Amino acid sequence: MYSIAAPHAKGKSAEDNIFAANNRAIALAKEIGVENVTNATVGSILDEDGSLVVLDVVKQELKNLTPPEFCAYAPIKGYDEFLKDCIDQCFGKSRPEGYIDACATPGGTGVLHHVVHNYSEPGDEVLITDWHWGAYDSLIDDNNRKVRTFSFLTSDGHFNAASFKENVEDILKKQDNIVIILNGIANNPTGYCMSVAEWQSAVDVLKEATKDETKNAILIADVAYLDYSGEKEECREFFKVFGGLPKNILVVCAYTLSKGFTMYGQRMGAMIGISSDKDVIKEYVDINQYSSRATWSNCNSAAQHAMIRICQDPEKIKQLDAERAKYYKLIQERAAIFVEEAQKEGVKFVPYISGFFITIPVTNSQAVCDILEKDHVFMVPLKKGIRLAVCSVSKKKMHGLAHKLALAIKEAGAQQ
Repeated sequence: MYSIAAPHAKGKSAEDNIFAANNRAIALAKEIGVENVTNATVGSILDEDGSLVVLDVVKQELKNLTPPEFCAYAPIKGYDEFLKDCIDQCFGKSRPEGYIDACATPGGTGVLHHVVHNYSEPGDEVLITDWHWGAYDSLIDDNNRKVRTFSFLTSDGHFNAASFKENVEDILKKQDNIVIILNGIANNPTGYCMSVAEWQSAVDVLKEATKDETKNAILIADVAYLDYSGEKEECREFFKVFGGLPKNILVVCAYTLSKGFTMYGQRMGAMIGISSDKDVIKEYVDINQYSSRATWSNCNSAAQHAMIRICQDPEKIKQLDAERAKYYKLIQERAAIFVEEAQKEGVKFVPYISGFFITIPVTNSQAVCDILEKDHVFMVPLKKGIRLAVCSVSKKKMHGLAHKLALAIKEAGAQQ
């Protein structure tokens, strides 16, 4: 193919197997009826009728916005009230000790972009879990960095601190900075949640690996699914372990309005930095604001104002919390159906605690998914398994899904 692209851009394409599978499911549903198709690809909450869930309190405040609120340019850093609300919503009663500041980003993706861009060098390895959202690979590769994975879970289903330690230490032999993306709360794609003790073990590894202060560690805590990971305050207790760390360890929380406020397509979030050093946080804001100006300039004004309207009214926050709890319960009920039936069918799955997805470890994942599609069931093939979106499959359609999976795995000759 004739090309005039620069060498670093040649051969890239934005094809995504998640959106591709979703598009096939949507097309088939139009042809034979949505009731006859199980679309387990969608990473958004759908209600029991298959409609996209947008929280009522969010819908109302979006409708209440004035033209200047939804059309005016927002500050590059983001509105001060918005950033304060993001920090409060993220941490709840578990705000870590230290200097904390934030910059607005287009969703959690913007956070990942800026941290990789500003805290690693071209050619550096960025450390992520083996079970991870596929876009991590593109975000790292497009910045001319290299993906390095560690084993997220042990054979008995717990955080693999030993693998994490081994890879951190090896990378820091070659690099002065290490950037780590750790989606340890309601992990996409597995639904595993690290305990407070497991988060502490990860932080302890970083403290030990950087104790001579010639090396720096930047930990991104991807908390995209935080609001559907457990009881509101209990699921946030792990944030406390990010307080009082050495100044050469920076923690960045990738906070997004996509899930907790169901404003998926509004593309709004914030990168929340935590450091024991005032200068580190000032630099953090300065360099990331600069990068924002050099990429997307500023962010969605409407989404910021909608959040401000909600978070400055205690009654609306109560409504927000109640709606989140309602859908958390629904997702848990759907997952419980699959887990119970999978155990009866002998279908193995990665330990699920909470979140939007369950993962079935299996070889020949594409072949298994192809067979499922013949039965009008759509899932997402991964390198090491298959992702099932429990956030979007109704309880009615969840029944029998494990049986169909068992048959497809057998037909494909796949192994678990």
